[in-house]
Amino acid sequence: MSTRTTPSTRPQTSAPRLLNFIGIAALLFSAAPAFAQLLGTASNFAVLGSTPNITNTGASVISGSVGIYPAASITGFPPGLIVPGTGVFHAADAVALQAQSDNTAAYGVLAGLTGASISPTLGGQTLVPGVYNAGAADLTGALTLDGPGLYVLQATSLTTASGPGASSVVLINGATPCDVWWQIGSSATIGTFSVVKGNMLALTSITIGTSANLQGRALVQTGTVTLASNAVSACAGGSTTGFTVPAVTSAISTGIPSLSTWALLLLTGLLALAGVAAVGRKVKRV
Repeated sequence: MSTRTTPSTRPQTSAPRLLNFIGIAALLFSAAPAFAQLLGTASNFAVLGSTPNITNTGASVISGSVGIYPAASITGFPPGLIVPGTGVFHAADAVALQAQSDNTAAYGVLAGLTGASISPTLGGQTLVPGVYNAGAADLTGALTLDGPGLYVLQATSLTTASGPGASSVVLINGATPCDVWWQIGSSATIGTFSVVKGNMLALTSITIGTSANLQGRALVQTGTVTLASNAVSACAGGSTTGFTVPAVTSAISTGIPSLSTWALLLLTGLLALAGVAAVGRKVKRV
C-alpha cells in the first residue's frame, strides 16, 4: 500500500535551509539595476523649448510647466494658460537649464536604442511594446499600440495628417501615454485635430496644429515649440516604473530586470548546492 508524506513527517531540517536559500536568492534579485526616471527634472514640463521662442495662438490649455532655455521668449500666454496647480513658467532660469540638460540625456538614451524597422506609414499598424524605427514617419489614420509596457518610436521626422479624425494614436489593452516615447531626429509637425499620445522628444522643433491634442509632452533641444489652441497634458505614472539605465534595451524587450553576471553565477552555485543537499538527504534516508 502506498504511503503519502504529510508536512508533519518531512525532515525538520529542510525548512530552515530552504528559507536561507530563498533569502539569499532574494538579495541577488534585489541587486539588479534599479529603475530610474528617464526624464529627470524634465518630467515636470509639458512643453520645453530652446531657441528662439515658444509661441502660442488661441486658447491652448497646458497641464504641466512650460519652459525655455537658453532663450527667454514665451508668447501667447494668455490667451493660452497653464492649468492651476500643474506647473509654472520657466524662461532662461536655472530650472529650465537643468530640464534641458535632462532632456538631452533622455534623448540620447532613446536615440541609442536599436529598434526593429517598420514601415514609415504608421497608420493602420498595430504594435506591441518594443523599440521601433520608422525613418521619415507619416501618420494618416490610426496607429494602435496594444498592451502594457514601453514603446519607443524612433523617426528621423514625424508628420501627422490634418483634419478631424485624420490621424490618431490609439491605446488598447492597458497601453498608457506615459509608456510611449517618440524620439524624433529632426522635427515633428502635428496636423490639425490630430490626437497623439506619448512623450515627444525632438531634436529641432515641434509644431502642433490647431485643435490638436497631445497626451504627453513636447520637448525639443535646439528649436521651438509652436502651439495653436491645443490641449497638452504631461502624463503621470504609467504601467512601468521607468527605464533601467543603462540596461534599457533589455528592460524594454523583456520587461524583466536582468541580474548581473556575478549574481547569476552565485545563484547558479546556490541552486547546485541545494540540489546536492537534496540528493544527500535522499541517500541517508535510503
